[in-house]
Amino acid sequence: MGILVRQLNANDYDDILVGWWKDWGWAAPSRDFLPEDGQGGLIVFDGDEPVCAGFMYTTNSSLACVDWIISSRTYRKKPTRKECLDLLIYTLTNICKSKGYKYVYALIKDRNLINTYENFGYVKGDSYTGEMIKIF
Repeated sequence: MGILVRQLNANDYDDILVGWWKDWGWAAPSRDFLPEDGQGGLIVFDGDEPVCAGFMYTTNSSLACVDWIISSRTYRKKPTRKECLDLLIYTLTNICKSKGYKYVYALIKDRNLINTYENFGYVKGDSYTGEMIKIF
């Protein structure tokens, strides 16, 4: 069957993504914190098995964001896992480019993921010291 990339749908958040965040020991972001209520991104499959997903925030400026990259903790098939992550970031980035965005921003802590972004031409900005979020 091979590797398949598709748009996230209404069921993916509850059926796949929340479990992945839990498996990694992270709290899942609220659905309404994500673009298009959790559907504003892509998911990559190896055959019928979901491998990774990520989101694309669009703005009314020249900036888009590729963020909330998450993967199955149990999928360990090498080198396919890396190929899936590469395809995800490449595709999200190129969608931003095709929509006319001049800048694509990503907030990343994981060293391996940073390396993947760098391989696609992203450059490091300033090191941040904290995330600030206000919830009403």
